[in-house]
Amino acid sequence: MPLLRNTYEREVLPMKPSLTLLVVVLLVLGVLAGCASGPNPSKGTASEHGGVAGFWLGLWQGFIAPLVFVVSLFRRDLGIYEVHNNGAWYNFGYLFGLACFFGGKGNRAARRAVKSGTPHGGASQ
Repeated sequence: MPLLRNTYEREVLPMKPSLTLLVVVLLVLGVLAGCASGPNPSKGTASEHGGVAGFWLGLWQGFIAPLVFVVSLFRRDLGIYEVHNNGAWYNFGYLFGLACFFGGKGNRAARRAVKSGTPHGGASQ
């Protein structure tokens, strides 16, 4: 009588690289699709205060957004983004305001490299 192997012990076959890549791509696409925003039904409509937020209000609200976010953790009636906006100009101002708040120092590494006399700010060799 042959020895019976345990039914739970199965031989695991390795996945082909193309199948692995397909699974990874599908997972990434699923995550990205879940993060996609939908249309804003309040775009272009006036708020309860009678106005539509434009570039300048977007700039201001983007600048104060990190502070308002902290306060909004304790107050439910406070939002960090105005949904009654004019679209792309408000979004541009909002993102520009956020960049101003966080400094936007993209050229800091280049200045450090010039100051130290080595390319890319690395150690001299």
